[in-house]
Amino acid sequence: MDGRDLVRSVKSVGSVGAAQGLRTVRAAWRRRRADATGLPPRGPVRARVPGTVREVEPGLGGGLIRFGRSELRIFVAVNGAVFWGWDGAAPEPSYALAGRCPDPDPRAALEPDKDGGWRVVAERVTVVVSRHGAVEVLTPGGVMLRRDLPPRWWEPVGGGAARWMQRSEVPADARFFGLGGRASGPRLRDGTYRLWNAAPGRAVGPGDDPLSVTMPVQMVVADAGTHLMFYDNSWDGTVTLREGEEGAGSGHDRAGTSEVCVDGGPLRCWVMVGAPARVLLAWASLTGAPALPPAWALGHHHARGASGGEEEVRRTVAGHREHGLPLDAVHLGIDHFDARQVFTVDRERFPKLPVLADELRREGIRLVSVVGPAVGAAPGTTVYDEGVERDAFVRDASGEVVEGAGSAGEVVFPDFTHARVRAWWGGLYAERLAQGFAGFWHSLDEPTSFTAFGEPTLPRSARHALDGRGGDHREAHNVYGLCMARAAYEGLREQAPRERPFVFSRSGWAGMQRHGGVWSGGVMAGWPGLRAALSLVLGLGLCGVPYAGPDVGGSPGEVSPELYLRGLQLGAYLPFFRTHDGARAGRGGPWGFGADVLGHARVALVERRRLLPYFMTLAHLARRTGAPYVRPLWWSAPEDRALRDCEDAFLLGDCLLVAPVLAPGVDRRAVQLPRGRWYDTATGRAYDGPVRVWADAPLGRIPVFARGGAVLPVLGEDGGPELEVWAPARGRTGGGLVVPDVGEGWEEPETERYTVRWSGSRVVVEREGGDRGVEPSCPVRVRGTGTGGGQM
Repeated sequence: MDGRDLVRSVKSVGSVGAAQGLRTVRAAWRRRRADATGLPPRGPVRARVPGTVREVEPGLGGGLIRFGRSELRIFVAVNGAVFWGWDGAAPEPSYALAGRCPDPDPRAALEPDKDGGWRVVAERVTVVVSRHGAVEVLTPGGVMLRRDLPPRWWEPVGGGAARWMQRSEVPADARFFGLGGRASGPRLRDGTYRLWNAAPGRAVGPGDDPLSVTMPVQMVVADAGTHLMFYDNSWDGTVTLREGEEGAGSGHDRAGTSEVCVDGGPLRCWVMVGAPARVLLAWASLTGAPALPPAWALGHHHARGASGGEEEVRRTVAGHREHGLPLDAVHLGIDHFDARQVFTVDRERFPKLPVLADELRREGIRLVSVVGPAVGAAPGTTVYDEGVERDAFVRDASGEVVEGAGSAGEVVFPDFTHARVRAWWGGLYAERLAQGFAGFWHSLDEPTSFTAFGEPTLPRSARHALDGRGGDHREAHNVYGLCMARAAYEGLREQAPRERPFVFSRSGWAGMQRHGGVWSGGVMAGWPGLRAALSLVLGLGLCGVPYAGPDVGGSPGEVSPELYLRGLQLGAYLPFFRTHDGARAGRGGPWGFGADVLGHARVALVERRRLLPYFMTLAHLARRTGAPYVRPLWWSAPEDRALRDCEDAFLLGDCLLVAPVLAPGVDRRAVQLPRGRWYDTATGRAYDGPVRVWADAPLGRIPVFARGGAVLPVLGEDGGPELEVWAPARGRTGGGLVVPDVGEGWEEPETERYTVRWSGSRVVVEREGGDRGVEPSCPVRVRGTGTGGGQM
């Protein structure tokens, strides 16, 4: 047991009770003992570099370059992405890829370059390999976007997994984003970031790292262009970033650097080049389209923080109804389970759960159940006995089932890296569906001990199937939550084929968007937590996970009315919007903070309800294009350095710019507006960007701007669909896409395309189709004309 394990274990004794704490200490000692005997001892290593080029074997889309002490496989795929792998590493097998690797592009070929090097030229990128193994990624015009120096390996003399390091250089003006959900983002400053999914052991803020979703995915934005780099390796590692420094025209620029160090596994990567939208389209085609949530999942969710039963759920719903607060889902925590069993309802607290679920569904409210991977090691319980019979639980290097510490005692963990186990686990959700649950949120899926958040429960030497390859937890840890989400998603698709599954997880890895979304795990701490929450959502979106969000109002200790309200106003514009009842702070909901806060909260919740058709359109577009709902301000203009460095505002789709309040006592704030016309949606005042403006931010609202020419599908006052159109600048045109949702199933809706233009003194809105277009499918309300708007 190392010092960190010991400290966490001792803390847990005092924080969760002596019995549970002692179980945690014992589990930590067992992990330490298992790793001491199950992992190869550390011994002398031998350093290695590729050497020089010896021979080349051209192939479709690229080829194989053999060096003195290694070999490099490189090719361009038909989607424009470039793959390269050292030491025989191939694109498959991979937990990140959606199915098979894309075919090579037959138009690309490996050809000689200067100084004994080789290059592959494609439509949007040129890749040059030097005679010593450096790899340069260039724009079609020959401008360098990234230069990977020859990699290094440290191989155990006695055999075993080799550590490797890849150092890269980027332009001096480049900015780093991504690496999964990082509280310190969205722009990643100089520092070292760990690639190891870890549960937040407390409320988190910008200084906390790592968190529950780490990914070796970098989005790099520079004047020369944007590229995404993905190191397809799930082992533990670190990424050390250092931004460059320009020489103010002197020519003495210092390049930015990225140093990736991984404890084992293959050295292989993918790189995609182009505008941000094109890059994420290629990323989605490689790793899979984001799952489409059901329409209700884009509304307001509420999670209960205190124990209680059916009557407390009814009181929660009644409180929202009484105060005129829209509510779409209620989340039940671990207290609704039988203490010893997973998927089994506590009959004392919830004697008629299906009846309750049916009552709520008739009111338009769904029930969502928490599910964790830990199974109580209790013979005679259904899930445990079935798991033992199916040999479903993770074992250690000696062949014994690994036991950890859980809230109800000793627990064991399914091996979700085995297809047979995933199929069994997915079938268990039938019990949840029969109880009336419509969705599921995964927690403690790092996996982590319930009794001491942040403490791992599986030793690194634990054995996993890894879908037939075999390996240990060092490789399986980061993909464990991803595989659990896959088990749930595939099980739900089989058991309820007519409904889109709703699964969101605390942990995951590259490609997890195929199975659902992400919640931020531990609650955000105070005012810094608001900034951390925004960073997490923006970072995950740039890594291909568009549906994400934090808990609102669940911070430990007392939450001030102002902090609660500003968090609610931010959350109302994020994809996953869940409030917490704040029981730990003595509050039951917005009404617990007084009439003023309640009134302002109602405005935010009603606005979220009004924007549901827009969120649904963004969800459909994310599935089709990979574009996130929430985007950085530089999304459409990555060359704009002022936007590149702006971290306190975001775009919601193409139409809205949201500037949340992230500090106390603020009633006005500066907002950087991109190029084009923008309207303050509260006042109607127009601004022409790029420009920096001051906007009012009273306690009752945050600044929100609409793009001139935007077409937003919204709910009208009568609850029916309506188009809110913002007038373009004179002499300009606008337009937008609307994707109406046709239900909870899988029917593909038709995309409606609209154009907006001035005709004399009128704004004309037309739906594309036919020679002259067709009438809009719903009423249109034009704003920003200076005459009060109206039907046009």
